[in-house]
Amino acid sequence: MVRQSKSARSHHLVRSWRLSFTLYLNAKKPIDLRQSFIVLLDDMNRDTKSEKILARYAAGERVFRDLDRDDGIYDFSRCDLRGAVFAGNYIFASFTEANLEGADFSDCNVKTSDFSRAKLEAATFSGSAIDAAVFDGADLTSTNFEKASAYGYVFGKSELPRH
Repeated sequence: MVRQSKSARSHHLVRSWRLSFTLYLNAKKPIDLRQSFIVLLDDMNRDTKSEKILARYAAGERVFRDLDRDDGIYDFSRCDLRGAVFAGNYIFASFTEANLEGADFSDCNVKTSDFSRAKLEAATFSGSAIDAAVFDGADLTSTNFEKASAYGYVFGKSELPRH
């Protein structure tokens, strides 16, 4: 993916902001322009490594076993990664408000990753290290944490981390 210059990004932001404002004026229900602005900034500031993974996902790839501790921080906030397989990776990422239904994080190190308000229904973290991972407000319906560990504690069947 080609990176835009600052002036091109600024132009895109202004154009998108005008569109949001027009939608706001024509809407029958109030629209939170602050939320629209935050989403636009997230999309414009997403790092190159995350963009590459998202492009591979958009092309139909679902297995991502090439992420490494030295690879950097990933930002998958508000992304749709249903069914993605991150098994066996060491990954430091923000998955805030992401759709990760059925995702596989088996045998991963996701320590300090943020899964706040993410949709993790039927996802698996079996055998993963989840120390300091944040699951605040996440949907953990049918999520598997069996044999996952946090601070020396190993989760049993049907146990969930604090969320």
